[in-house]
Amino acid sequence: MSLIAFLIAAAAIGLVVGALARLLLPGPDPISIGATIAVGVLGSFAAGLFSWYVLHRHGAGLLLSVVFAMALLGLIRFSDARR
Repeated sequence: MSLIAFLIAAAAIGLVVGALARLLLPGPDPISIGATIAVGVLGSFAAGLFSWYVLHRHGAGLLLSVVFAMALLGLIRFSDARR
């Protein structure tokens, strides 16, 4: 798989995971599509690390990725509310 194909796949997966996190976490989210992709990708990465080191499994799965993306989105909301 080439680098361009990998980046496109990562962006698509990040968009799906980030959109699901925004959908499942009620409240306003004034973030862009790029930020949604970033939240999804970072949530998936964090879920993969958690799955590897804590659960001793290979791969996190969609549910765990969305949960971690929701946690990141909650942190973003919390930090914006403090300003």
